[in-house]
Amino acid sequence: MRNLIGLAASLLILASCDRPEAPAEAPAPAATAFSHSMSSDLSGYYMPASEVRIGKWSFDHVFVGQAPEFQAWEGGTRSATFGPVMLQFDDVTSPMVQTEIGEARSITARVLPTAYSVTDTRITFEGRSAELGAVRFEGDLDPGALASSRRNLGDEGVVVTGRLTVGDAAAQSVQLRWWAGD
Repeated sequence: MRNLIGLAASLLILASCDRPEAPAEAPAPAATAFSHSMSSDLSGYYMPASEVRIGKWSFDHVFVGQAPEFQAWEGGTRSATFGPVMLQFDDVTSPMVQTEIGEARSITARVLPTAYSVTDTRITFEGRSAELGAVRFEGDLDPGALASSRRNLGDEGVVVTGRLTVGDAAAQSVQLRWWAGD
């Protein structure tokens, strides 16, 4: 009996030595770089109410797409030329050309997102382009002003107030009006 007790004690000691360590806690999942949470249609072009220049570049607009475009992008279907949120700049030194909707600059820089968050009241965007470097936009959206502008098919009133940072340039305050597009 004594041998049996000794054997059991030895086994318990050995078992405690061979016990694996408690698993380390898994790291918290990284926050998604792309998110949208909108209860209404915010799609359209948000254009500066007054000129915004960064060197030879003029800020032309923030584009916001429709829900299926957000869902596709966030689901991993991505285009090299189009995103559910993107910014466009025009090179003011480039020649004017005739387009289907009028005259436009011949050289533009479209900035696709590396991160964005769009809600009924806020648009944040980060992106990068070869021409401009890092681009960041943060804007507060006025849902009432947007609804009024949409009813009037593009009233000239300000619907977004925010800040735009391009490359190493200082952040600029911007005011944007809404346009449905062509």
